[in-house]
Amino acid sequence: MTVKKNNVIFIMGVSGCGKTTIGNLLAESLRIPFFDGDDFHSQANVDKMSNGIPLNDEDRYGWLQTLNGLAKEQLEKQSCIIVCSALKQSYRDLLSQGIEKHTKWVHLAGTFDQIEARINNRSDHFMSSALLQSQFDTLEQPTDALTIDISLKPEDIVEKIREEIDMKSEFGLFGLGVMGKSLSRNLANNGFRVSLFNRHVDGLEEDVAVNFKNEHEELASALAFDDIEAFVNSLQRPRKIMLMVNAGKTIDIVIDLLMPHLSEGDIIIDGGNSNYNKTKARFEYLKAKQMHFIGTGVSGGEEGALKGPSIMPSGAKEAYKNVQPYLETIAAKDENKLPCCTYVGPEGSGHFVKMVHNGIEYAEMQLLAEVFSILSATGKDPDEIADILEGWKVTANSYLLEITVDILRKKENKDWLIHKILDKAGNKGTGNWATIATAQLGAPSTMMASALFARYISFYKDDRVEAQQHYGSHNDLSLEVSSEALLNTYQFARIINHHQGFGLIQQASGTYHWNINLSELARIWTGGCIIKSSLMVELVEILKDTDSILKSETIIKQIKALKPDANKVVSECILNELPVPCLSEALNFFNAFTTADSSANIIQAQRDYFGAHTYQRTDDGSGKFYHTNWSE
Repeated sequence: MTVKKNNVIFIMGVSGCGKTTIGNLLAESLRIPFFDGDDFHSQANVDKMSNGIPLNDEDRYGWLQTLNGLAKEQLEKQSCIIVCSALKQSYRDLLSQGIEKHTKWVHLAGTFDQIEARINNRSDHFMSSALLQSQFDTLEQPTDALTIDISLKPEDIVEKIREEIDMKSEFGLFGLGVMGKSLSRNLANNGFRVSLFNRHVDGLEEDVAVNFKNEHEELASALAFDDIEAFVNSLQRPRKIMLMVNAGKTIDIVIDLLMPHLSEGDIIIDGGNSNYNKTKARFEYLKAKQMHFIGTGVSGGEEGALKGPSIMPSGAKEAYKNVQPYLETIAAKDENKLPCCTYVGPEGSGHFVKMVHNGIEYAEMQLLAEVFSILSATGKDPDEIADILEGWKVTANSYLLEITVDILRKKENKDWLIHKILDKAGNKGTGNWATIATAQLGAPSTMMASALFARYISFYKDDRVEAQQHYGSHNDLSLEVSSEALLNTYQFARIINHHQGFGLIQQASGTYHWNINLSELARIWTGGCIIKSSLMVELVEILKDTDSILKSETIIKQIKALKPDANKVVSECILNELPVPCLSEALNFFNAFTTADSSANIIQAQRDYFGAHTYQRTDDGSGKFYHTNWSE
């Protein structure tokens, strides 16, 4: 059922622009209460202005708080209209504080001469024309308001406001695939009026938006289109359009289709799994057109998109403020009821962290697959394995662990369905991009790379079958692994995986000057997303004190307790020829990372020998580089 949504319409502008007249007429037209902000000034403020002295920010603070309280009180009952000069963005932020998603702004704009003439013609008002210049000097043009020229007739202004704010949609969804449909229903369930677009393809995609709207009660007030111009024109300005189409060239095609119908200040949000480098380019392209592009990672799948995903937006901060109420409202909520959505940083940072999220996800999935293979090799059936994993939820719970338990218990015709699924794992590119990024940035995120290559190996099914015929099977196993030791090994590897993932983000943040808050990122990954887990909840606090998980005293204690079992379990698997690429890579990385004196001196000497690449010496702390003629 759709949530009833009340709104407060703030009509702003310099004194004399006609706020009171338009506010009264609009309130009468909409049959909602009207309040003049001037009536709520303190007597001290009135006296000051009557004496020709402009108010300062300190004077206005209490007044703005009073109006914010008035708005909140009215919203409990019904919509209302409040007129207030609200000349600075900081004033508008204070007026809408706590009610952002219920706030609409109308800016009545005119020239100095127009408004000066109006002020001189009115009587019995404490504001004189002598203060008008100070108001124009103070005015900060709003980016999220419907701006209307005061030269129009009052009735035309009211009609325009009604057309734009009362009748038009607040938010547009372009593309009604699985995620687009779920997000649009999520928005509607939270009381937002949305416009829906899906392309028309004869015989394949006809009336998709209309039919989808008619299928769901919560979309009763939504507007449905298969014509781009009509879709764009159905939206309030600045238009907010979220693209839920396939990543890649499709995004650029859609932007080109939208551009002729958009205006300065409009906002396009890419909610797909786009490459962060492409997002950077699109951000700059739209910026040159005086428009905004917000690259937004969305995690949670179909159910998360409907009930609350984790959302990772990036772009210009002022543009994010315009979409913040929508994204934060539909996002999942953490344990403190805060939205699992935060401003990540500039240009492509949102899609970068979503890419790394997926890289962490790849390794988490591979680890569970390896756990399954180990327990299967000890002779346990899927139900028995599910029971073991069920017990792990007490100390190692995660969304992926939960769904793996469900998967293992699913039967079809008295046999486990998992036995009938072909062992070829697909991928959609983000794991590949993450592996490329970790190589380009020089960050050793080896586990996501191992997980990616494990998927690639799985795809060579015919070759694997033939190779087994040549080299024999690995069926004669004598694994001696307890479920407790395996749990400890799994937990050890997960810590390393998360260390590497957050390390990659930290490296990118420094390289690209994104200033990403790792703790806040972990927080929005505690709900709604695929990698939410009890470990992630723990990392929220840990990352407040350090940008490297392995430096945390808490993690140090855990690693020291878990590693002995990891050594034993991985050794058993290797001796029994059981492939565990991610479990073993966690150990390999950790052993290398915690070795003060490595064998890399041999490599550097080799490089100097054949390529004169030089080297530094341990007995010279100056940083000087040396070259040796090794053949003499």
